[in-house]
Amino acid sequence: AVVSTQSTWGRMPGMLMVPLMLSFPSCESLKLTIERTLPYWDDVIVPQMKAGKRILIAAHGNSLRGIVKHLDSLSDEQIMGCNLPTGIPFVYELDKDFKPVVSMQFLGDEETVKKAIESVAAQGKAKK
Repeated sequence: AVVSTQSTWGRMPGMLMVPLMLSFPSCESLKLTIERTLPYWDDVIVPQMKAGKRILIAAHGNSLRGIVKHLDSLSDEQIMGCNLPTGIPFVYELDKDFKPVVSMQFLGDEETVKKAIESVAAQGKAKK
Protein backbone atom coordinates (compact mmCIF):
# COMPACT_ATOMS: atom_id res chain seq x y z
CA ALA A 1 0.00 0.00 0.00
CA VAL A 2 1.12 3.51 -0.63
CA VAL A 3 1.07 5.41 2.64
CA SER A 4 1.36 9.16 2.97
CA THR A 5 2.38 10.61 6.28
CA GLN A 6 1.12 14.08 7.02
CA SER A 7 2.04 16.15 10.03
CA THR A 8 -0.94 18.16 11.20
CA TRP A 9 -1.45 20.33 14.22
CA GLY A 10 -4.41 19.58 16.41
CA ARG A 11 -5.70 20.68 19.78
CA MET A 12 -6.39 18.03 22.36
CA PRO A 13 -8.55 18.88 25.39
CA GLY A 14 -6.42 20.33 28.20
CA MET A 15 -3.25 20.35 26.08
CA LEU A 16 -1.28 22.84 24.09
CA MET A 17 -1.11 22.56 20.31
CA VAL A 18 0.63 19.27 19.54
CA PRO A 19 1.72 17.77 16.22
CA LEU A 20 -0.28 14.72 15.25
CA MET A 21 1.21 12.22 12.84
CA LEU A 22 -1.47 10.66 10.68
CA SER A 23 -0.76 7.82 8.29
CA PHE A 24 -3.45 6.95 5.78
CA PRO A 25 -3.12 4.85 2.66
CA SER A 26 -3.45 6.99 -0.44
CA CYS A 27 -4.91 4.01 -2.32
CA GLU A 28 -6.13 0.50 -1.66
CA SER A 29 -5.48 -2.55 -3.81
CA LEU A 30 -8.04 -5.31 -4.28
CA LYS A 31 -5.82 -7.52 -2.11
CA LEU A 32 -5.96 -5.00 0.76
CA THR A 33 -9.71 -4.54 0.26
CA ILE A 34 -10.23 -8.30 0.55
CA GLU A 35 -8.06 -8.40 3.69
CA ARG A 36 -10.34 -5.71 5.15
CA THR A 37 -13.75 -6.99 4.00
CA LEU A 38 -13.52 -10.77 4.45
CA PRO A 39 -13.18 -10.62 8.25
CA TYR A 40 -16.37 -8.53 8.28
CA TRP A 41 -18.04 -11.11 6.05
CA ASP A 42 -16.96 -13.97 8.33
CA ASP A 43 -17.48 -12.23 11.69
CA VAL A 44 -20.62 -10.16 11.08
CA ILE A 45 -22.51 -11.11 7.92
CA VAL A 46 -22.29 -14.92 8.09
CA PRO A 47 -23.46 -15.08 11.74
CA GLN A 48 -26.46 -12.94 10.86
CA MET A 49 -27.34 -15.25 7.98
CA LYS A 50 -26.94 -18.25 10.31
CA ALA A 51 -29.48 -16.52 12.55
CA GLY A 52 -31.92 -16.55 9.62
CA LYS A 53 -31.60 -12.94 8.55
CA ARG A 54 -31.66 -11.85 4.92
CA ILE A 55 -28.77 -9.48 4.28
CA LEU A 56 -28.49 -6.49 1.98
CA ILE A 57 -24.96 -5.27 1.30
CA ALA A 58 -24.39 -1.84 -0.20
CA ALA A 59 -20.71 -1.17 -0.84
CA HIS A 60 -18.10 0.19 -3.23
CA GLY A 61 -17.35 -1.95 -6.27
CA ASN A 62 -13.95 -3.15 -5.06
CA SER A 63 -15.38 -4.25 -1.71
CA LEU A 64 -18.10 -6.15 -3.55
CA ARG A 65 -15.53 -7.70 -5.90
CA GLY A 66 -13.71 -9.04 -2.85
CA ILE A 67 -16.87 -10.74 -1.62
CA VAL A 68 -17.68 -12.03 -5.13
CA LYS A 69 -14.14 -13.43 -5.44
CA HIS A 70 -14.59 -15.23 -2.13
CA LEU A 71 -18.11 -16.58 -2.82
CA ASP A 72 -17.40 -17.75 -6.36
CA SER A 73 -13.83 -18.95 -5.62
CA LEU A 74 -12.48 -16.81 -8.46
CA SER A 75 -8.79 -16.60 -9.29
CA ASP A 76 -6.97 -13.28 -9.20
CA GLU A 77 -7.11 -13.19 -13.00
CA GLN A 78 -10.85 -13.93 -13.09
CA ILE A 79 -11.76 -11.22 -10.59
CA MET A 80 -9.74 -8.64 -12.51
CA GLY A 81 -12.11 -9.23 -15.44
CA CYS A 82 -15.19 -8.82 -13.24
CA ASN A 83 -16.75 -5.39 -13.80
CA LEU A 84 -19.61 -4.83 -11.40
CA PRO A 85 -22.05 -2.22 -12.68
CA THR A 86 -22.60 0.80 -10.46
CA GLY A 87 -26.08 1.11 -8.99
CA ILE A 88 -27.48 -2.19 -10.24
CA PRO A 89 -28.15 -4.64 -7.42
CA PHE A 90 -27.38 -8.31 -7.73
CA VAL A 91 -28.43 -11.33 -5.72
CA TYR A 92 -26.67 -14.39 -4.38
CA GLU A 93 -28.64 -17.31 -3.03
CA LEU A 94 -26.51 -19.44 -0.75
CA ASP A 95 -26.92 -23.00 0.50
CA LYS A 96 -26.59 -24.02 4.16
CA ASP A 97 -22.78 -23.97 3.82
CA PHE A 98 -22.91 -20.44 2.34
CA LYS A 99 -21.91 -21.61 -1.12
CA PRO A 100 -23.68 -20.02 -4.10
CA VAL A 101 -26.75 -21.73 -5.50
CA VAL A 102 -27.52 -18.60 -7.53
CA SER A 103 -24.50 -16.45 -8.29
CA MET A 104 -24.55 -12.74 -9.19
CA GLN A 105 -28.11 -12.51 -10.54
CA PHE A 106 -28.52 -8.88 -11.62
CA LEU A 107 -31.81 -7.14 -10.88
CA GLY A 108 -32.28 -5.20 -14.07
CA ASP A 109 -33.02 -5.69 -17.72
CA GLU A 110 -30.26 -7.40 -19.64
CA GLU A 111 -29.43 -4.48 -21.95
CA THR A 112 -29.14 -1.97 -19.09
CA VAL A 113 -26.90 -4.33 -17.13
CA LYS A 114 -24.72 -4.99 -20.20
CA LYS A 115 -24.25 -1.25 -20.86
CA ALA A 116 -23.45 -0.59 -17.21
CA ILE A 117 -20.83 -3.38 -17.15
CA GLU A 118 -19.26 -1.98 -20.33
CA SER A 119 -19.21 1.47 -18.77
CA VAL A 120 -17.32 0.19 -15.72
CA ALA A 121 -14.90 -1.73 -17.95
CA ALA A 122 -14.16 1.45 -19.92
CA GLN A 123 -13.30 3.51 -16.83
CA GLY A 124 -9.70 4.56 -16.86
CA LYS A 125 -9.19 3.80 -20.53
CA ALA A 126 -7.94 6.60 -22.79
CA LYS A 127 -10.57 8.13 -25.01
CA LYS A 128 -9.84 8.02 -28.71
